Amino acid sequence: MNDIQFQNDLDRLIDVLPPKITKLLNHEALNDVIELVLDIGRLPEIRHASGKIESLNCEPIVYDDLDYITSRIPEFTSDNRSGIAGTLHRISAIRNRQGRVIGLTCRIGRVVTGTIACIKDFVMQGKSILFLGKPGVGKTTKLREISRLVADELGKRVVIVDTSNEIAGDGDTPHPAIGKARRMQVRQPEFQKDIMIEAVENHTPEVIVVDEIGTEAEAQAARTIAERGVMLIATAHGQSLENLIKNPALSDLVGGIQSVTLGDDEAKRRASQKTVLEREKQPTFDIVIEIIDRNTLAVYKDAAEAVDYILRGWPIRPEIRKVDKTYDNKPAEIKVEENLVKVEPSKETPQEIIDRINEADRKIAQQDPADRLKFSFNRKDYVKEAKKFKKIYLYAVSRTIVEKIIERLDLNAEITKNIDEADLVIAHKNFAKGGAKILSTANNYRLQIFYVKTNSMAQIQKVVKEALDIRESSQTLQGYYDDAEKALDEAKMAINKILAGAKNIELSPQNQQIRKLQHELVEQHNLTSESIGDGEERHLKIVGGQDLKAKNLQHSS
Repeated sequence: MNDIQFQNDLDRLIDVLPPKITKLLNHEALNDVIELVLDIGRLPEIRHASGKIESLNCEPIVYDDLDYITSRIPEFTSDNRSGIAGTLHRISAIRNRQGRVIGLTCRIGRVVTGTIACIKDFVMQGKSILFLGKPGVGKTTKLREISRLVADELGKRVVIVDTSNEIAGDGDTPHPAIGKARRMQVRQPEFQKDIMIEAVENHTPEVIVVDEIGTEAEAQAARTIAERGVMLIATAHGQSLENLIKNPALSDLVGGIQSVTLGDDEAKRRASQKTVLEREKQPTFDIVIEIIDRNTLAVYKDAAEAVDYILRGWPIRPEIRKVDKTYDNKPAEIKVEENLVKVEPSKETPQEIIDRINEADRKIAQQDPADRLKFSFNRKDYVKEAKKFKKIYLYAVSRTIVEKIIERLDLNAEITKNIDEADLVIAHKNFAKGGAKILSTANNYRLQIFYVKTNSMAQIQKVVKEALDIRESSQTLQGYYDDAEKALDEAKMAINKILAGAKNIELSPQNQQIRKLQHELVEQHNLTSESIGDGEERHLKIVGGQDLKAKNLQHSS
């Protein structure tokens, strides 16, 4: 809608206002005004988009002023709303107990383009979309623009169920802002559900647009429409998806909820109570979008999955879409944020890090002694910063073993209990294809998942090394990890032979730290080991055969 059209619409609103108000108003003053409020016995107020409220310098409002307006607009409907034919302006009444109008809210309607630029890809998919948000954040504006986009650009048959004439304006001729979309007016708000069904049955739409689904009957009508294969675009009362789930009248829009009693094993597996809440059926809407403000949207691309996560108390992060510039019929600058903290891996090799440190030291040496105190570079701090710190989430993997590996090898990592804080996940391979929800969550968070085949020290240490990319460390440390892995693999093979009935087996000589890891690996298999030999020849002996039986008998006695 161009500026000339808006100015013409604004003139038509000003024409119905009393002269004492119109002489104080001009187009420039109303440029960013959302509402004009007229209450009996008070000064008129204009409310700006910024939240600023400004009182007009004139006489307080009297009954004659309100009568002047109501005589120039169509009669109010049962929901106390009226409008000006051919415009998007809405005038709502406040009545006293006797039914007389004692206040008016004149809402200025504007056609704003570009409001759906950041979610146009979702609209083009043909999936049903539900918008949530507090009053005044632009839900109806987005419905209006989507109606025009789908009808004009995609060439689909669009029918708007316009209960308050807010989408397509007042009067019998729809406002040009909805393009080629058709509009069905609703005589009274309580008949909205009936008109929704009538639209499907009588007018063969491919898309139906509904503003403000607010009752259980309307929610059921929406489900009926969706089940007939019609794309549904709608708004609903509620600021967030979580609020909607808790609303008993409207929860059916996202699948409804039911109480389920779990078996003992399932409750233990989920680490939950035996009675839990679960989604009852498939949601009416495929996508749910929370309107945070006029420029920011939070998109749940899979409504069913989002509801499941919320009901189970799992963290769920919507995709944040933003339009950075004011909509002025120019291409909008769009930003898509994953709402995740991403840590870029260091591209420096260990030698490059050392070279940078040496270069910094050289610069310090060239400075005057008095200036060196001003130089804040610190070698220890730099090395600490250069090392990549990671938080690891474990799934069906021994926490004790991982903690020992981190401690003994002095790794710059820690274990976290919260998946939303994790940088990577280490899981048991048995759960890779089991459809575990926590692994789905990790995939949604774009977290790398590393799998261990067994809960052995050797296997877990190998995977931890891969996960933390130890190869970027120094050659000395790299050699240590290689030696430890080889030693643990040797111990594992020896343990298998002992368990198969072999006698005592002696391993290759190792240093004290690696021998300690080998001892722990042996203990995990309920076997006995001891260190024998001196100096560089000191090594492990794993007890088997008759010696093992003798030790067990001695222990039991």
